[in-house]
Amino acid sequence: MRIFVIEYITGGGLVNERLASELLDEAQTMVSALLADLGDTPDVQLLVSRDPRLPRPLVPCEIFTPRQGEDVWKLWRRGMERCDAVWPLMPETGGLLERISRLTLDAGCRLIGSRPDAVRITASKLQTSACLRSHGIAVVPTYAAAEPVREPAARWVSKPDDGVGCEGIRIFADREALAAALDPEASGNTVVQPYIEGTAASLSLLCHAGEARLLSCNLQQVAEVDGRFHLRGIRVDGLRQRDGCAELGRSIARAIPDLWGYVGVDLICTASGPRVLEVNPRLTVSYAGLRAALKLNPAGLVLRLLREGPAVLADRCTARAGSAVNLTVACGG
Repeated sequence: MRIFVIEYITGGGLVNERLASELLDEAQTMVSALLADLGDTPDVQLLVSRDPRLPRPLVPCEIFTPRQGEDVWKLWRRGMERCDAVWPLMPETGGLLERISRLTLDAGCRLIGSRPDAVRITASKLQTSACLRSHGIAVVPTYAAAEPVREPAARWVSKPDDGVGCEGIRIFADREALAAALDPEASGNTVVQPYIEGTAASLSLLCHAGEARLLSCNLQQVAEVDGRFHLRGIRVDGLRQRDGCAELGRSIARAIPDLWGYVGVDLICTASGPRVLEVNPRLTVSYAGLRAALKLNPAGLVLRLLREGPAVLADRCTARAGSAVNLTVACGG
């Protein structure tokens, strides 16, 4: 199988702009781990989109180099014509992940990722919260910035509705400070949430057609600095508060059945149980520690899912091995 790996930031999405993003280090971490895993998978040939200002990957692969001054999306479409499948690694922001997913299907390639309808829902924190809540899943309450809020929370958080990571997140001491900071004319893409006390965590799931297998429960090391959150590190499969996490993953997959392959879920573990913050229908940084934690190749597992279907979700090889892995996240978000 010939797979076209397209990561937005490292793969030329910014080829006509300055290559500066607070998500660059996270992007490098994810794409490097994925390429290493795919490089160890039998019968896989790689075509990798790469910004010409970055060094080539360390794994054997053919490099696809977007050219400055040209429409990168048209160039990616041409690259797809040379491949059997596309594995996109893109942020949901601005509809990027949904766009590349639809482009892949339009090109007649197999999409190694969640289907566009699931991406559209999960790209919006507001839509994700409403969808999961309608299926009885505990979520962090999420409101449009212009919506009247009656939550009795002491502290508040604002963030872009389609943001990724810690980008654009601000923390406020009370509702009055929140209201004073929001610009009514510029808050159409902003959501607000009560600040929930608890442990920041994430789940790594393998999903297929409304079913899910829990791969790992990850502990996030989040710092609060100058009214903003900063992700400093992740302990992959290092979360001890696991009760209900497997069933939570299955419930999310049932609520959004077009989730497929690797899916990340951000949540807050509280005294009354986990509350979902957002669903990421793509690789997350935690992926980079999965191989060491699970003692198996997670990319190979996803490709088995592509070939063999949902039976892979019940395979004993996906059982947790129990060895946590620390990842340092060098990023601004």
